[in-house]
Amino acid sequence: MRRRFIVLALGSGVLLACATDVTRADMIKIGIGPVTAAGPIFIAEDRGYFKAEGLEPQVTSFDAAQTTVQGVVAGDLDVGATAASAAAYNLGAKGALKIIGGQSREVPGFNGSAFLASDHGWDTGLRSLKDLGNRTVGIVQAGGPIHYEVQLAADKYKVDMATLRLVALQSLPNMATALAGNQVDAGIEVNTLALKLSGENKAHILGWVGDEIPWQNALLFAGSKTVDQKRPLIEAFLRAFKRGARDYHDAFTGPDGKRRDGPTANEVLTIIAVHLNQPAAQLALGISYVDPTAAIDVQDVMHQIAWFKSQKMIPADADGEAMIDRRYVVPLLSN
Repeated sequence: MRRRFIVLALGSGVLLACATDVTRADMIKIGIGPVTAAGPIFIAEDRGYFKAEGLEPQVTSFDAAQTTVQGVVAGDLDVGATAASAAAYNLGAKGALKIIGGQSREVPGFNGSAFLASDHGWDTGLRSLKDLGNRTVGIVQAGGPIHYEVQLAADKYKVDMATLRLVALQSLPNMATALAGNQVDAGIEVNTLALKLSGENKAHILGWVGDEIPWQNALLFAGSKTVDQKRPLIEAFLRAFKRGARDYHDAFTGPDGKRRDGPTANEVLTIIAVHLNQPAAQLALGISYVDPTAAIDVQDVMHQIAWFKSQKMIPADADGEAMIDRRYVVPLLSN
């Protein structure tokens, strides 16, 4: 009888240990920007998609893409959801960083980021991107996504980049301050800040980046050690993220891929508004495009890398393909 009691007690202990292991959540540290494109992460957090994968998310917002990827490589973050930049590709070229998916793309009809004119720029004739020549233009950092977007716009409208005075302002809030204070003629801001500036009559929207120069603007990054040593963690994150991305996509995108609110738009928008601490009605004007499968435009990423090479911002021998971790990445079908 005693022997049977001991076996049962041990069995209970094993069951208890298993139950504890199953229910224990793994902390995952995620870096984001203050943009609606972070919606899939907010949705996955609020709707329990991370929890269903055994993850406890710790989400931190950063005002510059470079800061986010540096945090990933330093180990302060497990995953970074942020804009593509020379800083990210430099770290990728050194083997420290991997691309594991797509966060968002700039596409026509969706308002991820906007070209803006300050009052001074507007009053002195800056009414469209064709008028950018000989202007002072704010960027966050040399080699950052805004720098790249200015180049794409200049190429499209045949504006000589040599005539532009680029001012590195180091953060998105600093960009907003510079525009509102007429310290620059033009700049590019993420949708949340662009809409706020426009709504307060502190700047003028010249156009949306997606309508002017579509590109794969934001990616999901993880450290090389993390993708190798914590594969179950990354796979769990991606499953939760993609569930959130599907919800986001279906809320704001029609079957034809064009911007259109679905039945769940108000509910999803409310979730995003709470996390960004901004009115839902205002954010509704700044919906970014999110691919429901977190797919990336590989060809566009290669174009970005080629441009950063041409500007000598990343090594000439940087291997773009090696930066993309094909164990996790879903390429666009067109790639």
